[in-house]
Amino acid sequence: MASAAAAKANPYSIANTNLQKIGFSHKSPIKVPFCSDSPSPRLVAAHSNNPNLDSAKMGKSVSGFGSAPGSPESLHASPSPSAAIDFLTLCHRLKSTKRKGWLNHGIKGPESIADHMYRMSLMALIADDAPGVNRERCIKIAIVHDIAEAIVGDITPSDGVPKHEKSRMEQEALDEMCKVLGGGMRADEIQELWQEYETNSSLEANLVKDFDKVEMILQALEYETAEHGKILDEFFLSTAGKFQTEIGKRWAAEIISRRNSR
Repeated sequence: MASAAAAKANPYSIANTNLQKIGFSHKSPIKVPFCSDSPSPRLVAAHSNNPNLDSAKMGKSVSGFGSAPGSPESLHASPSPSAAIDFLTLCHRLKSTKRKGWLNHGIKGPESIADHMYRMSLMALIADDAPGVNRERCIKIAIVHDIAEAIVGDITPSDGVPKHEKSRMEQEALDEMCKVLGGGMRADEIQELWQEYETNSSLEANLVKDFDKVEMILQALEYETAEHGKILDEFFLSTAGKFQTEIGKRWAAEIISRRNSR
């Protein structure tokens, strides 16, 4: 009863017992933002493109996860099997958490966060080559861009959370996920990719930002078609004029053209 009361008092915290339910054993309380309203409780094995990664970071680990600091295993790029399975178990929430925007509009059985990221990754895979754009990096960014939502859930504009607060919550959640992974080169790469998307600081991030919006309006069109009587103008209006790349503009125009023909 006491724990339930505490959870209601602070809906954006997650107790150690919550992680233990999915097989984690952390010795101290984990304080990360958590969206309690989630309906159910963006790894590529390649070296980082950042030449400035501090080799000392590769040896980071957290008590209870991965290898001990300074051990030969901690210097490897890949996480230990134990840390990898802990991390992947936590990421299961991306498969089970439904996108809140669709729930708010009464869509039955809507896509999950993982569904959304997967189709964005396919977009990056099939997109035309663009000058200066690394498509492989686009795929990686698409895979991890919403990964922190495994902990915080899908926070939408209708939730009233300020943008800077949402970013802070997701950064704290991502930090915790990278600890679960055991730190090291893979965790650093995930952090780097997520930050790149969050700050829109590269051509690849520009393109994936467009894929995020393209995927959303394509999904909206599909729901309008499947759910007779549903008009989802909000999603099209919120993205109008906001595409940054030629690929994004062309694909969005095709979706809108198909919508208008209906």
